[in-house]
This record gives sequence, structure tokens and C-alpha cells, in this order.
Amino acid sequence: MEDARQPKPETELRRGWTTGACATAATKAALTALITGEFPDPVEITLPKGETPQFPLCYEALNNGGALAGIVKDAGDDPDVTHGATIISHVVPLPEGSGIVFKAGQGVGTVTKAGLPIEPNEAAINPVPRQMMQDVVAEICAEHMLPADLQITISVPGGEELAKQTWNPRLGIVGGISILGTTGIVHPFSCSAWIHSIHRGIDVARAAKFDRVIGATGSTSEKAAQDLYQLPETALLDMGDFAGGLLKYLRQHPLPNITIAGGFAKLTKLAQGALDLHSGRSQVDFQFLLEQIESLLEEELNQDLKQQILSANTAAHVLAMTRELDIDLPGKIAQLAQKTALQVLREAPVAVEILVVDRGGEILARV
Repeated sequence: MEDARQPKPETELRRGWTTGACATAATKAALTALITGEFPDPVEITLPKGETPQFPLCYEALNNGGALAGIVKDAGDDPDVTHGATIISHVVPLPEGSGIVFKAGQGVGTVTKAGLPIEPNEAAINPVPRQMMQDVVAEICAEHMLPADLQITISVPGGEELAKQTWNPRLGIVGGISILGTTGIVHPFSCSAWIHSIHRGIDVARAAKFDRVIGATGSTSEKAAQDLYQLPETALLDMGDFAGGLLKYLRQHPLPNITIAGGFAKLTKLAQGALDLHSGRSQVDFQFLLEQIESLLEEELNQDLKQQILSANTAAHVLAMTRELDIDLPGKIAQLAQKTALQVLREAPVAVEILVVDRGGEILARV
């Protein structure tokens, strides 16, 4: 079976905190200690939507005119790759007029390519976490009547290894993870982070002026498409089940060509008009498959075969039956999947190629 990077089913489980929220709390604790000599523990921050969580410190130190504070990230019940990582903020004063300068410490990435919300050569600390830290600094410095001229270095021990399990290498973020979050809260099994990464991947590809990108439902289909084009890794978008998230963003931010590669069942759902291809949110319609098969034949199917198709356990079972009869069902599905994609893109100047790939990596249809 294809290694489809499945999004997790959404459910009501315990929420957690983003790396951005942890970095903000650590920065508040470090700056407070830098000024007063005392680390607040737990340290409370205000999130963008007004919530005020408290974070216990796991590390604190004063050294060489600076202060460090660390917080262990709790992602709640979300299997986040950074769950349990230690987020450390090192705050040191700068000369008056310097403002706030962010630096990437050990385990935090550096942006190397255009197209992301952060400019190349900057620490991979996203805009909202930066703003949260700036707000905390401004508040504390104003309270103590001090200028807000500080260097904030965020570190995540082991972050370089963790980053290998994220999209950062493809996005041109080197050396570690990104400090992320727009609300400060990790919602268990949320799909938003995945779609956000697809969008950032498109931004990077556009900035690099790529002529083509590949969106695949899983690693097997991605490899088949990559074998055709030999594109750089940055051009490979981790579409997964989120065809709609990819296509809608391309509609507003077009690229010349998109190759959508996927297994037969996933692309059947796209051919049916589904834009979320996850098994929990869309299903293969066997009546639909039967209609497509009949449209390819000059004579009517016998009743027994019709019944076998309608009662099939899986789309792969139907595919196997049609291959034995030399019926090009994958080609038909590819045409209809392309039609759905073009409908979502509307008039955007994006050419769509569809590849239907079997579990062994063989391309069954190319439209």
C-alpha cells in the first residue's frame, strides 16, 4: 500500500502550545530575570486571542550579562514532532537604538530561500511568534522604563534532527526547526498546519520561478512523478489528502504547471469532485466507477460483473477487474480528476497533469 502521509482524524483531545508560545514565555521569563534577577515560574503570557496560559520553567540561568530560560513544549494530545522539545530563549541587551534582533540558536533553522514569510538569512521564527515576543518585550521594558534594545536567540536542543521529520529541508530552512504558531495553541490532529505548509511550499516554488511543481498523495506516487521530471526537492509539495488546499491556493498564486500524482482510489475521489481525499471525509463511489466503466465499453456489461463492481471491497479490487478485461479505467479517472482540478483553478493560468500510480509505483495513466 502506498505510504500516504495521512492527516490525523480530528477529535476532541487535550490542546497544547505552539513553539511560538513556548518561545514567548521563555523570553518573558528570561527578560524578567535579566532586569530583576528573579525568574517567574510559572510564567504567564497572553496569546493572540486573549488566553493566558502558564508555563513551568525547565531551565534558567544568568550569564555574562544575559539570561536564559527554557520550557518543555507540551503539544497536548497532538503527535507533534516537537512535543517534548525544550525551547530556550537567551536574552542579552544591545546598544541603545538597536531594537529587537532575533537570532537562530542551536536547533533553530535559518531561511535560505525566498518566498517564505521570513526573509533569507533570517532565523526561522515566523511573524506571529516574533510579534508575540516583541509585545512581551515592549510591555516589560515599558514597565521598568528601559529601552527595548535586545537580542533574542531561540534554541531547541536536538532541533536539527527533529527538522528532518518536517517540511523544512524542502522549504530551504537549514539547521533546525521553525518557531511557529498563529494562535499559540496546538489543536490536536489539526489539518491547518499541513495546509499551511503546502501554501509555503507554493510560495517558495514561485519565488524560485519553477515551471512545474508536483503534488502527490503519498511517497510512492511522488517518486513516480519525480522520476519523470527530476525536479529539485523544493518543487515537491506534500499535498497528501489536501488537493483542495493546494488547488485553491494555486488559483490565487499560480504556477505554470502542476502534476498531481496519486493512487487510483485517491484520484477516483478527486474525479468524483472530492477535494479532501482522506478516507474519513470522502469515499469511493462504486456506482460512479461502474458508470465510468460502462462509458468506455461498446456493449453493456453482464449483470454478474456489474454486481461484482458494486459490491467490491476496494477501488483496487475494481481496478484489478478492469485490468483483466483490458479496460482503461485509470485513463478515464485521470481525465475526470483533471477536470475537477481545472474547475477549482477556474481561469488561473495553471496547466494540470494527472498521474495515476499503482502501489508498486507504475504509472497507470497520464493525462
